[in-house]
Amino acid sequence: MSRNIQVSELDRQAVEDQSVEIVERKGVGHPDSISDGVSEAVSRALSALYLDRVGKVLHYNTDETQLVAGRAAPAFGGGEVVEPIYLLIVGRATKEYDGQQLPVDSTALTAAREYLDETIPELDPATDVIVDVKLGEGSGDLQEVFGEDGATVPMANDTSFGVGHAPLTETEEIVNTAERKLNTEYVADNPEIGPDVKIMGKREGDHITITVAAAMVDAYIADLDAYIDAVEGVREYVTDLAEDITNREVTVDVNTADDYDEGSIYLTVTGTSAEQGDDGSVGRGNRANGLITPNRPMSMEATSGKNPVNHIGKIYNLLSTKIAESVVDEVDGIRDLQLRLLSQIGQPIDQPHVADAQVVTDDGVALADRTDEIEAIIDRELGDVTEITRQVIDGELSTF
Repeated sequence: MSRNIQVSELDRQAVEDQSVEIVERKGVGHPDSISDGVSEAVSRALSALYLDRVGKVLHYNTDETQLVAGRAAPAFGGGEVVEPIYLLIVGRATKEYDGQQLPVDSTALTAAREYLDETIPELDPATDVIVDVKLGEGSGDLQEVFGEDGATVPMANDTSFGVGHAPLTETEEIVNTAERKLNTEYVADNPEIGPDVKIMGKREGDHITITVAAAMVDAYIADLDAYIDAVEGVREYVTDLAEDITNREVTVDVNTADDYDEGSIYLTVTGTSAEQGDDGSVGRGNRANGLITPNRPMSMEATSGKNPVNHIGKIYNLLSTKIAESVVDEVDGIRDLQLRLLSQIGQPIDQPHVADAQVVTDDGVALADRTDEIEAIIDRELGDVTEITRQVIDGELSTF
């Protein structure tokens, strides 16, 4: 069966050429990202449980995690968490199969605590956070759609869509790279920076402004001078990183809400604003490609926590991004590409209702000369859609 693949010219400028661009990324310690990360950790753990016990992934979704902020009393040299964060893991999961009881809730609880311990090292999972698991049974009709025995390709669980784009603009690349490197490379030598790093990029013409909100960990900050030095260290690091990516003018601002005269600074006990005042929800932060990009179409689906076998809100958002990147890597002359994949509930996920690629080509390149190549790559990647499932279960793909 031939797939319904459409390729057309995109009726706008490439984002890189637009006069104003806005890009955001919420770091792994942001309350929304904590919710995403916990949901996805639980999802992977349940997939592993099902594969180990029954040999296949059963029906579940854990994409409704909610975080309620606690209260803390940060202080130079080290403060304390006064009231713990509350994390509620909500969703649906298969708890019994073929007469076998499955330890779903305990698996979810362990996965959540292990994720928090690894991702937010200054947060004590035993005392600083309450994790509550409320996983009910799934809808019978959706379980039937999920569990089509003998089907080579799973059937879509929903009529929904996913969106992807490529290549990243310079502003997108700066925002994406800066947060990831601050939370890996930079923090290795600078433990005063917490994982709650939010980065906003704005480009007006050829001037890029990067605004960084970086939670500082009080145990590593002796006084206000040390805090100011820490802020300056982040500013210098992000500036150097950005200037390696672009030749445009770059300005970097860090913790712009600080008021040194009033003693109001972004100081935390645990390195996340979730310790005091900032709640979080799955799907309210980064899209599947790790960015929030208002210059481009985006899906409102929460990718994290959804099952990786047939949930379109997860699979098509990850797959559309992968396809867009593959097309740009393999086909010359593409300035900007966006791809939309639409499903129909109950239909094979490798046969989307439509795969719609919209393209801006480089000057002097005719889309008609590239259409066959683009269609062939989309068709190839759709034929390999179940590889997304394997990569998600193995933790090879990030969902936020």
